[in-house]
Amino acid sequence: MSLTIKVHVTESFSLNLQRVGRKKIANYSVRIRPGPIYSSNPLTVYRPRMSTDSVSVKSSSSCVIKSSLIEPDGGVLVDLVVPENERGPKMIEAESMPRVNLTKIDLEWVHVISEGWASPLRGFMRENEYLQSLHFNCLKTGDGNIVNMSLPIVLAIDDETKERIGSSTNVGLVGPGGDLIGILRSIEIYKHNKEERIARTWGTTAPGLPYVEEAITAAGNWLIGGDLEVLKPIKYNDGLDHYRLSPKQLRKEFNSRQADAVFAFQLRNPVHNGHALLMNDTRGRLLEMGYKNPILLLHPLGGFTKADDVPLDVRMEQHSEVLADGVLDPDTTIVAIFPSPMHYAGPTEVQWHAKARINAGANFYIVGRDPAGMGHPTEKRDLYDPDHGKKVLSMAPGLEKLNILPFRVAAYDTVAQKMAFFDPSRAKDFLFISGTKMRTYARTGENPPDGFMCPGGWRVLVKYYESLQAEDATQQQTVLTS
Repeated sequence: MSLTIKVHVTESFSLNLQRVGRKKIANYSVRIRPGPIYSSNPLTVYRPRMSTDSVSVKSSSSCVIKSSLIEPDGGVLVDLVVPENERGPKMIEAESMPRVNLTKIDLEWVHVISEGWASPLRGFMRENEYLQSLHFNCLKTGDGNIVNMSLPIVLAIDDETKERIGSSTNVGLVGPGGDLIGILRSIEIYKHNKEERIARTWGTTAPGLPYVEEAITAAGNWLIGGDLEVLKPIKYNDGLDHYRLSPKQLRKEFNSRQADAVFAFQLRNPVHNGHALLMNDTRGRLLEMGYKNPILLLHPLGGFTKADDVPLDVRMEQHSEVLADGVLDPDTTIVAIFPSPMHYAGPTEVQWHAKARINAGANFYIVGRDPAGMGHPTEKRDLYDPDHGKKVLSMAPGLEKLNILPFRVAAYDTVAQKMAFFDPSRAKDFLFISGTKMRTYARTGENPPDGFMCPGGWRVLVKYYESLQAEDATQQQTVLTS
């Protein structure tokens, strides 16, 4: 049993498209479930095309080593942050404009757009772009090329805001803290049909969809699109900003490490040894293919996630322990935060996760069972077919230049006493530890089997859940005293 790389080579093209309380930086979890193994063929050797990011470096043996990064969608990485020397006049201009207030999730999308994760998108979607994204999961550019864009990236406003904007063509964007964040120019306002948006993005309008309840249900009845200018880089001042590397910064880091391949792993859960097995196995296979220095982008999602997941700051501390314990090699791994909010929209959303990593320079993307999926909000079943995510990635328009790496299922081998690839011939020897089970272990102080997670990483989780229990006890005592 082995991984498959689906290789597509296309011609490059150019285009231009116009917690309060428990210290929550909310986040959701990946589940490992028993099920059929993804059958695949031997790896195919792939030689990447050189992009404009390529640099040459002399090695100790005098050979020329070239960093080969995949081109961003559109050929040019979008950067919408206003240069420092232009910020003063832009700020004065923005002060005189009608204002649109941003929610925390809106601000996360401003972050995403401004750094080029959604290249070639240059702002919140106008109606033409919204309809293409909603109905076709992609955008058709002016020169006829197709880029993937499976999630509508839109900004909702209410009736009062729409009336206040009136006939103005530009608006100022105000962050949750009341500070001016940016400008939206040449705006277009159009109807926000929430039911259609929800149904087409999630395939259901069942109650209990986390992103819908957080960001759509109470949102305004209008959408406003336009060209975005961000007055200064988005910062959260939570001690984690140094992990929030933009696509431009990541490409620079890949070049400095002389990467000839970059493989990305998306996750929103603590890293256990099964995850590490998948990542290390992938690197080994890329080396077997002839690559000299494949670099892993360990890229946890850092935007909105549901509140019962392990918070971002705890996950980042756990990831640091994984590298410190040597489970992953720090010399060949870059840990960075992906700033996007999480939709839990299954095969629709996994395309967005893959497309954004193209813009960061990754030419390989690891995908497993039920990517971006979740349990059905009202029924005891998965919301999406667990195998559809990887299948959709292999056929999605606009992702042809990305190599998709479906991985085998990893579980705890009770005989070898370590995480291993599941062997159906001795299925009884394997234990599947779901995210829920892992969190139960940590909450109750019960240790998982030896070899499930590095000791340092496990201590981080146990400490976090102990702090929650202590906080709950304090709150209960306060209520009783009152």
